[in-house]
Amino acid sequence: MTDFPGSRARERVEHHHEHAAPSTYVYEFVWDHDAPAIGPFCTDVDGNVLMDWTSHVGAMPLGYNNPKLLDPLAEFDLVDPTKIAGQDFYATAGDQNDLPDAADLMDRLTDISSQYDMDTVFLSNSGAEAVENAIKISYDHRRGKYGITFEGAFHGRTLGALSLNRSKEVYRRHFPEIPSVHDAPFCDDRHCTPDTCDCGFFAGETSVLRRMLDPQTGHVNPAEVSYLILEPIQGEGGYRFPSDAFADEIAALTDTHDIPLVVDEVQSGLGRTGEWWASDHYPFDPDVIASAKALRVGATISRSDVFPEETSRLSSTWGAGDVLACAQGALTIDAIAEYDLMDTAVERGRGFKERLRDATAGIDAVEDVRGTGLLLGVEFDSKERRDAVVDAAVQRGLLTIGCGDRTLRVLPPLDSTAREIELGTRLLSDAVTAVA
Repeated sequence: MTDFPGSRARERVEHHHEHAAPSTYVYEFVWDHDAPAIGPFCTDVDGNVLMDWTSHVGAMPLGYNNPKLLDPLAEFDLVDPTKIAGQDFYATAGDQNDLPDAADLMDRLTDISSQYDMDTVFLSNSGAEAVENAIKISYDHRRGKYGITFEGAFHGRTLGALSLNRSKEVYRRHFPEIPSVHDAPFCDDRHCTPDTCDCGFFAGETSVLRRMLDPQTGHVNPAEVSYLILEPIQGEGGYRFPSDAFADEIAALTDTHDIPLVVDEVQSGLGRTGEWWASDHYPFDPDVIASAKALRVGATISRSDVFPEETSRLSSTWGAGDVLACAQGALTIDAIAEYDLMDTAVERGRGFKERLRDATAGIDAVEDVRGTGLLLGVEFDSKERRDAVVDAAVQRGLLTIGCGDRTLRVLPPLDSTAREIELGTRLLSDAVTAVA
């Protein structure tokens, strides 16, 4: 040991905290992955050799670089652990390979969310955790007892996130829930306008949500609503895209009543729709973004004034501590920007829709082909037909997956070539023709 924390560690820690939400950090310990480490012994970025008797809060039961783990994984050329206690200590990807770390990922996330003045990030492990932390900070910020969600919503499978789900009944059956979560219809662009609304969101000249929140006649006091949570494009609920009137109403009501808007971008975010966030297509401005999936980690993104100041209000053993996933997430953002993959997504998505619509014209079983960018859905006349198409497609070598009651979702890679889109569309249209 020489100087702890040393100058390089202090520099890394300062960088980390530029956009990191307050959490339970214990030491300014920054592990150097490229330096010697074995068993309980490791080396930090200033050359200090330490004996780690925390085992990353029990998450590293065999110590550093144990051959019992690394020998069977030798072909992957890994260090161990690749997951550390990232809300208690600090990680760096090492100087020799110069990979981006958690702090770099948070830099990128605030950059692509700057249109919403977001400057703070809390990293976790999954989309469900990102959602859980989004509603936690909203409850803490607003101090209200109510939440509002939407019919058809899916926000995750942990208990708090389950309380927000309004898709399949089986997800919530027999499980306890957060109290005082109200719901309203999700008004999609296929079925609803203010004049002809099949979903029930609009009735006459007003909306269900506006009546619910009316300070004089409503049954929910808007001052006690901690958040309204919304998938900008519903995923598990059936790839449903909001109507213009619905999106305008969400923007107006959250603004009028100063209700924090939480957007679940776990499936729709990171360039898939041709913008960094699906919310960028719509008039509402989110206060909190929950992201995961394409990001490889969970992330709750917001403004510093929304996050609690107390350090123990949020924490996660592996949050910000999955070294490889943080690097993959940051490099994914870099690749999307460097190779103009959002523009590619728009072009390839347009090509898919045109080809499939042409190929299935006159087939009554196909009721709709829709999408934005490469977030695409094909709706059939029945669940049975959709499931039969999924089976027929895989027999032809094409993997797809259902969502909602009778929709098939299509999620090609963002850098798909025109040839790949043509090939996949042909396989899918052949499957549709065989079943129909």
